[in-house]
Amino acid sequence: MQVYIMRHGQAFTSGKSDALRELTVQGQLEAKLMAKWFNTQKIEIDHIIVSPFVRAKQTSQQLLQQLGNKINLTTLDFTTPSGSVKQMHDYLDGICVKDNVKTLLIISHMPFVSYLVAELTENGDCPIFQTAGVACIDYDTERMKGDLISLTSPYDIKNKAKLKK
Repeated sequence: MQVYIMRHGQAFTSGKSDALRELTVQGQLEAKLMAKWFNTQKIEIDHIIVSPFVRAKQTSQQLLQQLGNKINLTTLDFTTPSGSVKQMHDYLDGICVKDNVKTLLIISHMPFVSYLVAELTENGDCPIFQTAGVACIDYDTERMKGDLISLTSPYDIKNKAKLKK
């Protein structure tokens, strides 16, 4: 199973409670850029799990517009910034394996996304995510652990595009 873990796009830092913070214009562009990246990589997402916080939901909406609205979407309360990575791991091993999900995308927040990568990987990798950054884990459902394959951000994609010019 391929598990992609994504941090939401850039969000406003003040003015509302943490759960209600919205994406900035930059954050919307970051989410769109990463959706295009999924398409160019020919990554077909079966299921998206998203935090209930506004900025994560807005990120998922940007992705669904680019990737297609037929992707299953689940909002889980334990995927907030202070959520339970252990509970997410259990959910992944239970529900996702039972439903034969091949490619899963989880959209959440720092530090949850970093701790989740550590929880799901054999080496306990705990990367720092840029906004809209995506980690790819090759997850072995038998071992219930995986290997961190890559970490890609909008910044990386923009730099690669500049180098090609």
